[in-house]
Amino acid sequence: MTCDERQNVAETMNDRPWLRLHPQDLPAECAALQPTGIAAFKNTAASHAGSPAIHYFDGTLTYGEIDRASSSLAAAFVQMGVKKGDRVIVQLQNIPQFLIALYGAWKAGAAVVPLNPMYKERELVFYAKDSGARVFVTMESSGEDARNAMQGTDALHLITTSELDYLHISGEMPVALQNSTRVHVEGATDLMALLREYDGASASVMDVCPEDIAYLTYTSGTTGPPKGAMNTHGNLAYACSAYRLAYHMTSEDRVLAMAPFIHVTGSSCLLAVATLVGAPVIACFRFEPGEVLRLIEKWRATYTNGPLTAYISMLNHPSMRERDLSSLHKALSGGAPVAPGVAREFEEITGHYLHNTYGLTETTSPGIMTPLGVKGPVDDETGALSVGFPPPGSMAKVVDSESGADLPAGQIGEILLKGPHIVPGYWKKEEETAKAIRDGWLYTGDVGKMDAEGFFYIVDRKKDLINVSGFKVWPREVEDVLYQNPAVSIACVIGVPDAYRGETVKAFVALKRGHEATKPEELIDFCRQRMAAYKYPRQLDIVEEIPKTASGKMLKRQLREQEPERDESGAQPAV
Repeated sequence: MTCDERQNVAETMNDRPWLRLHPQDLPAECAALQPTGIAAFKNTAASHAGSPAIHYFDGTLTYGEIDRASSSLAAAFVQMGVKKGDRVIVQLQNIPQFLIALYGAWKAGAAVVPLNPMYKERELVFYAKDSGARVFVTMESSGEDARNAMQGTDALHLITTSELDYLHISGEMPVALQNSTRVHVEGATDLMALLREYDGASASVMDVCPEDIAYLTYTSGTTGPPKGAMNTHGNLAYACSAYRLAYHMTSEDRVLAMAPFIHVTGSSCLLAVATLVGAPVIACFRFEPGEVLRLIEKWRATYTNGPLTAYISMLNHPSMRERDLSSLHKALSGGAPVAPGVAREFEEITGHYLHNTYGLTETTSPGIMTPLGVKGPVDDETGALSVGFPPPGSMAKVVDSESGADLPAGQIGEILLKGPHIVPGYWKKEEETAKAIRDGWLYTGDVGKMDAEGFFYIVDRKKDLINVSGFKVWPREVEDVLYQNPAVSIACVIGVPDAYRGETVKAFVALKRGHEATKPEELIDFCRQRMAAYKYPRQLDIVEEIPKTASGKMLKRQLREQEPERDESGAQPAV
């Protein structure tokens, strides 16, 4: 090695100290195996035509069957006037029709706008108008809302489908489908009828490019009106290739769709990875812990990614210890910091490590990850479990939240990310784009640190910081302490107004089965004994459930908005 080469290596290690943490088989760089999402699907459909593409409950569709159906739908889209660059709304649960609509839209040259099936008419009006979508594909149960929302927008065609199509079950009707019925939506076209009408047809359109939009994925809007992140085919191609490298994914894997396909975790980390390597996806309409545990055992799932709340639900389910989960050796969690105690419990029961990850819609899923063969440490200062380090070929750093200056290892600041997975911007929002992405760096709004070795830790969201009489309290630290109590199933901590302290700490807690008698005072005292006086919650509500997004993230803004202002004693002010 020459002097110049040694100098380049030294500079690389200074910029990316985490490269020393890489397992021997994980390269420093990552090249996308396929240039676009649709190229990956076409390649797999040609080479694995007879292999399972999706296990829907107890039934199976092959890549060849999905290929034929999506070509038929693409032909129908083109007949409806869809052109390259147009948008198609896909508002579906985790059912085979999502794959058919996705690849059908891409074959027609369109971008997919994935929307939550729980959205109602008022919400759908915004997305239909903002995206300018030409076609709306939705569940029959959402058809009336979608039809009304389309009025006065560019969407001229409504296609509906049912979770009962393609359904095959070997036993009792799954819990998630027990109330499912067929619904006729006036003016809508049935997807299955459309596939029969165009069976054998195909669309002839210009191939999409890496720069073209694959998904127009709207953020959840927790800090304001939703923004459409433009996840390009190039972003997606890199993201799924990075996951393939980090978790040794092959066609022998079986991918459990714990996260919804409409979320970036489901679309990129799960579905796109499965498609890239030719593995099947295991889907069950929507997450229900008992059914997910059954399907892990039945189909021998090997790989998944889901929110912490989903893992907690499974850990609390009575069949958790009865099922054979030995196959699930590539389990990931993202969307919210993983409490070390939850990770330990998962490993005790399954024998497998729970890999902590971190990503955003704007990173097309991967941002920082703990690869296979690596165990993230717990930070002594914050108690946070490490989320790992950046995927091959990408960068991360920590900057001062006020000045923007780079911070050295060990100091807490805002996390910035850079790489081929970062979206080019937000749909029709230049000002928001310029604020969030500067010189290629995505300003995440998340607060964390990097240690001397190169491991990253997420402390919390900047906006979730609680200021108690000038002292900083990070909700995640309080939540981690609550999770140490055997009665606590799910914990969510927010700051609420306090006339004396400015803000005070409030916790919302859902209890495990058998702990209904636990009182708020007991949990407050539990925290008091383990935390500084300004940190422990002065208010605590025991609730049946905590509001969440479709991806399982806790809606802290909703909890804050419903909280009345109280005086220093905790009482509501007189009216």
